[in-house]
Amino acid sequence: MGRGRSAADAVRRRVRRSARVRVLRLMYDTSRGWTLALGGFVIVSAVVPVAVLAAMGQVVGRVPAAARHGLGSAAGHGLITALALSVVAYAVTLVLGPVQGAISSAVKVRLSFAMQDRLIVAVSGPTGIAHLEDPTALDELELAHGHLTAYYPADAPTTLAVVVGNRLSGLVACGVIGAYRWWLGAAMLALWLWVRRPLRTIVAEQAAAFGRTAGLMRRARYLQQLAVRPAAAKEARVFGFGSWVVERYTEQWSLAMAAAWRMLRRYNIGVTRLGAVVLAGYAGAIAVIGYGAYHGEMTLAELATLLPMLVASAEVGDISWNDVALEWQLTALPNLEALEARLKAASPPAHTRLAALPRAAPEREVRFEQVAFSYPGSSVEVFTRLDLTIPAGCSTAIVGLNGVGKTTLVKLLTGLHDPTAGRITVDGVDLALTDAGAWQRHVAVVFQDFVRYPASAADNIGFGAVEHLADRDGVKAAARRAGASDLIDALPESWDTVLSRQYSGGADLSGGQWQRVALARALTAVEHGARVLALDEPTAWLDVRGEAEFFANFLELTTGLTTVIISHRFSTVRRAERICVLEHGEAIEVGTHDELVSGGGRYAEMFAAQASRFDQEPRP
Repeated sequence: MGRGRSAADAVRRRVRRSARVRVLRLMYDTSRGWTLALGGFVIVSAVVPVAVLAAMGQVVGRVPAAARHGLGSAAGHGLITALALSVVAYAVTLVLGPVQGAISSAVKVRLSFAMQDRLIVAVSGPTGIAHLEDPTALDELELAHGHLTAYYPADAPTTLAVVVGNRLSGLVACGVIGAYRWWLGAAMLALWLWVRRPLRTIVAEQAAAFGRTAGLMRRARYLQQLAVRPAAAKEARVFGFGSWVVERYTEQWSLAMAAAWRMLRRYNIGVTRLGAVVLAGYAGAIAVIGYGAYHGEMTLAELATLLPMLVASAEVGDISWNDVALEWQLTALPNLEALEARLKAASPPAHTRLAALPRAAPEREVRFEQVAFSYPGSSVEVFTRLDLTIPAGCSTAIVGLNGVGKTTLVKLLTGLHDPTAGRITVDGVDLALTDAGAWQRHVAVVFQDFVRYPASAADNIGFGAVEHLADRDGVKAAARRAGASDLIDALPESWDTVLSRQYSGGADLSGGQWQRVALARALTAVEHGARVLALDEPTAWLDVRGEAEFFANFLELTTGLTTVIISHRFSTVRRAERICVLEHGEAIEVGTHDELVSGGGRYAEMFAAQASRFDQEPRP
């Protein structure tokens, strides 16, 4: 058991040392100049405080002789010199704080940018979004940001410099004590190193324990944000569940912190137990120095220097708040590297030979062949053995009850997720063997939860083909086709109006107006080469007039495109050339509206149920 624990401790120490080396290497790669400046700060901050104590000891020791012989004597000149040195050294200590702040700010800005850049590159690399729905990857992402702990990794280099500087300062103090009695200096060094080891282990375990509860803290953070987000705040006040949010936040936060608090209690117990040993060590050291002073074995200057050095020697083994902060800050770097490794492993190697798709693909069809799929971290299969053919140049509607996987089908079609079994082919080419990013340029989508970007109206539409963002005429043409042109012209600054009230001069749109903007964004992609148009509940936010307009323009909007439309409204669905009914993870019916209605199957039941609702409405 003892050997196993020692081995585990050794592994943890190597991990901690490795994290320190990696963060210094990252800082050096980011800014060599500031790395050297930080190294200089470490040396100065280690030596100067001890020099102040030594100089003040000399001042005290020279006072009696200077008092007897006067300041004009040699003893007086020695006192003045010692006093001047102590003043200079103390003045340097006063400057250390501002210097540390300046270096810290400069390093933090550069390192924050470097780490955020790595995070953005890592999460933006995959063509899919599975990693953004994977709880483990999300935990690593939040820990790498430092949001969950409020200990930010960009602060680690400066904190490490302070910790190293303090330890070096304590080491120098032990050296000064050793100059009087070598064994006493060595004994103080050994005492503090012995004290530091178990306490630092507990602090490191505390940071690691919190990392294992990142999921709980993510939930706590979400609940915290509910209290400050306007959309959630509206319902919290109307329905009166604000206090429930506070209670759940406290509960989740307490559960997340439970392990860290247990470690903190262990730390406090350890400090209490080791305190008696430390006091005994101090008492012994003071007894040795006092004995020497009583028997005239040292001068007053040596006595005045050695006593404060005993206190300064504690820096070798003291666990300060900087040590605690450093352990928490360093947890971010392994999570960043783990996230990068995970996402890199999920991507095909750079040398992989990928199949190319024709520019006008699909030319014949898109096929789902025995496709199975479940979301990351879930054991529930959305699809079990889905077989479906989507002919090129035709409109295919996907219908079914809520939760059968209609939106998931669009995510698979667009390469945002990969099937867990089976395959998806485009003109006979397996999408898994193609460049997924290139295939996504063939697809335009209006998601049910489309994004409302806090950017200008023109940019909100132009994002459909960002490389053509400056093509204002093309943006306006797409807006006209989507019926969004007039509403944008009416905005305070027309196409340059920021679509968010959170910015000065900004304006917001209604749900239906936003849906038109989202449709215009997809049509921009179509104008620049996308051949597949997927519409997920395209009229959900539209009023009766808007829905009628959409129906009137539907065939024109989708002419020549391979269209996939998801809708619960059969007035939309029946216009599609083919209709697919999803149920139990499969496509149970495929055909035209007339074929499926006459077949008397599941589609006919759903169509009749919806039609009966309108027949039963009272008429004026």
